[in-house]
Amino acid sequence: MALRVGVIGGGQLARMMIAPAVELGLELRVLAEGEGMSAGLAATAVGDYRDLETVRAFAADVDVVTFDHEHVPQDVLRQLVADGVVVHPGPDALQYAQDKLVMRARLAELGVPQPDWAAVRTTTELQAFLDEHAGAGVVKTPRGGYDGKGVRVVRAAQDAHDWLEALADGEALLVEELVPFVRELAQQVARRAGGEIVAYPVVETVQRDGVCAEVIAPAPAAAERLTEVAEAIGRTIAEGLGVTGMLAVELFETDDERILVNELAMRPHNSGHWSQDGAVTGQFEQHLRAVADLPLGSTAPRAAWSVMVNILGGPVEGTLDERFGAAMAEHPQAKIHTYGKAPRPGRKVGHVNVADDDLDDAVYVARAVAAHFD
Repeated sequence: MALRVGVIGGGQLARMMIAPAVELGLELRVLAEGEGMSAGLAATAVGDYRDLETVRAFAADVDVVTFDHEHVPQDVLRQLVADGVVVHPGPDALQYAQDKLVMRARLAELGVPQPDWAAVRTTTELQAFLDEHAGAGVVKTPRGGYDGKGVRVVRAAQDAHDWLEALADGEALLVEELVPFVRELAQQVARRAGGEIVAYPVVETVQRDGVCAEVIAPAPAAAERLTEVAEAIGRTIAEGLGVTGMLAVELFETDDERILVNELAMRPHNSGHWSQDGAVTGQFEQHLRAVADLPLGSTAPRAAWSVMVNILGGPVEGTLDERFGAAMAEHPQAKIHTYGKAPRPGRKVGHVNVADDDLDDAVYVARAVAAHFD
């Protein structure tokens, strides 16, 4: 009988696990939040991932549970483990992706380089931090933020007054130094339940309006020291937090050659979409291998360069499907991936991958194909 992998969350990450699951001989099942989700092809249940009994019923019919997102509550996760369900990554690891304050404290214990930070509960505490950091900082809600949501650059404590006023007893906001970075990077590693770890090349990411727009793999002009440091950071975090599956570490590279950890994701990640077509083993296959405790695949690139460009928003008129023909005819070397989502301004509805031995050509083609879907 095929190993049954249950994915909680019916978004595009679960959707992109379907093909590699078939290739690996795994049976993929999905708990989707609603009808018509991206991963509807594999959805065997629809329900609220925050409801214990719903999740319990789903988990009872699979061999291992993993995730399309990190939002399943800790009490639900820990009850699954108490029930004897195999959960990868487990709640002890996921807590660091769910709460940025918990993450910052643990990374400090591991000695991982990161921005200066503090937990603040009052405007007085926030202003004191800003005064010590050239009058500027980045305030984040510890839980629930993504793609630029729950993040504010502030230059006075009053800029976050509404967030501070809304805090419940015992809650706090995270404030970090405003890092003068020269570019953003991402390091992905995969760790299987047995402890084996593999690392992908460090990549450069380009953000627009808080959303990842482009990824270049490997990061251009990445010195040997940078690649070694980024990989060491990824491996340290994966081992130190006990991650099973894919781990993405978002990084800042500063003008004084520091490499600092920005965010973590314990699942396949936008920064790794290039690997679907640009690496021997793509991140979605690798995640399934890791959570099923199968030997991990090679992360070697298939070409000198891979470029991923997100399709954001989609066409103002018509559908994504109507744009495929022209895009494919003009650039047959490009790989187009869409998510089964309706177009909406700013929404990630797909991405384009191009692997080439010339970086400029790869960038041009990926951008040109993505533009067909505007």
